[in-house]
Amino acid sequence: MVRPRWQSLRPRSMRRWFWWDRAVASWAALNFALVLFDLSYVPLRAFWLQRNLYPLPSVPLSIPMPFLPDVTPWYDPVKGIEPHRDTTAYIAAFEEMDRSLLEEGISTERARRLRDRQLQLTDRMIDENPFLVSGNAGTLEKFKNRLRDRAGLDSAKDSAAALLADGRLEGQGWQEERRFWNDELIPLVAINYWRSIDESGQPTDRFWAIDLLLFQSVFLLDVLLRAWRLRRQLPGLSWRDALLRRWIDLPLFLPAWRLLRVVPVLERLSSSRMVNLEPLRAAVSRAVVALLALELFEVLALQLLDGVQQLVRSPIWPQRIRRMCSHQTVAINEEQELVELLRLWTPLILTRVGPRLAPEMEAVVGYALQRSFSGSVVPPGLRDVAPLLRVESSLSRRLAEGIVESLLDLGRSAADQMRLLDRKQEDLLQQFGDRFWEELASALEQGPVLERSQDLLGSFLEELKLTYIAQMSRSGIDNLMAELDDLSFTEPGPRDQESAG
Repeated sequence: MVRPRWQSLRPRSMRRWFWWDRAVASWAALNFALVLFDLSYVPLRAFWLQRNLYPLPSVPLSIPMPFLPDVTPWYDPVKGIEPHRDTTAYIAAFEEMDRSLLEEGISTERARRLRDRQLQLTDRMIDENPFLVSGNAGTLEKFKNRLRDRAGLDSAKDSAAALLADGRLEGQGWQEERRFWNDELIPLVAINYWRSIDESGQPTDRFWAIDLLLFQSVFLLDVLLRAWRLRRQLPGLSWRDALLRRWIDLPLFLPAWRLLRVVPVLERLSSSRMVNLEPLRAAVSRAVVALLALELFEVLALQLLDGVQQLVRSPIWPQRIRRMCSHQTVAINEEQELVELLRLWTPLILTRVGPRLAPEMEAVVGYALQRSFSGSVVPPGLRDVAPLLRVESSLSRRLAEGIVESLLDLGRSAADQMRLLDRKQEDLLQQFGDRFWEELASALEQGPVLERSQDLLGSFLEELKLTYIAQMSRSGIDNLMAELDDLSFTEPGPRDQESAG
């Protein structure tokens, strides 16, 4: 009974390097998680900075996640990220204005001066768009749209002036406006940053140092240890071949295409028995087989049939037949295979197959004798007499029985002699085979049989391609896959369990 391989997996016995392999596999999984974090850090820096999830980007609705740590202070230097001077100055000016309005009120001269400065900074930020440096050009549009929605005006600059005007602040109070600025505007300004450029003209990225010191050094040590362990198992294996057998670990050392590390990571997790990937591999393999089986079988079948057609249509058939003679055959083990097969099969046919065909042979020989006796034993004038016809039929049957019995007896005697090892007999059989192939080749050369045979066989193979291969369909492959599932997932019966036991 066919069973899925992952259902019969059993944990291996504890090995000397078992825990080391598991530790390195866990370290590789941690490295891949860090790679994913590093690749997504810059696009998701606003999320890590504020730890707020916005399910609808066009709506200022956020889901706070305060349980997540603020990783920006220690990972910004890895990416060369620094606070942007313009947006930092804008936030500092707003905080100073906020303190003045809370402590002194909105009517003081200092408060009006700070509000005017904040409006000037807002206008300059709208004109210069400092968010372009960090690739957050859309952030400014969100900033302006929220100003317009809040004030109900078409111009973002006029909306900012209206929100900080004396009449609005006296009517609604600064507390209400302060909540809007702190919750919806300042967080947008805070996500802006400036990223330095290294000597190669690329944005600064120091992740390679962390990767090299903490991870790739461990992976290199593990690969060397695995090669050393492999050479201990196979002493004749060179260091180069042992290291080449760990080709799957190559993505762990590539500075680019780091997502390819998922392959060696999964391989290590699977080999250390931490994750069972066999069901996933089997499902993927089944899908690939289902997609490619039909096309692959069609190509192989067509290639095979085309090769046979070329062989059939070859004009050197007689030469190929002559090469089957013993004196032109390359003997690998100094044994004449055709002669030996003839010596084995002839007694089998004469002693076992022939006697069981005696009734059929008698019928064939009797009918032939009856046809040959027609008109000679019973004259044509007396053929209407039924008794005479019965005598003719009985005579034919008895003669046929005698002939067949004599032939079978002769065959049994010949088979008994052929079972005995005789050098002269082998030579005679060899001469018979050589003469047979030679005469067959000569007959094909002299008559029209060769060309006609080639045409018939070529047409037969062409019809086979047009009928059988053309009738193959996707449904047939699906039925085969369903049958394989039945064989793989059907519980064994009592008889199978007894035989397995």
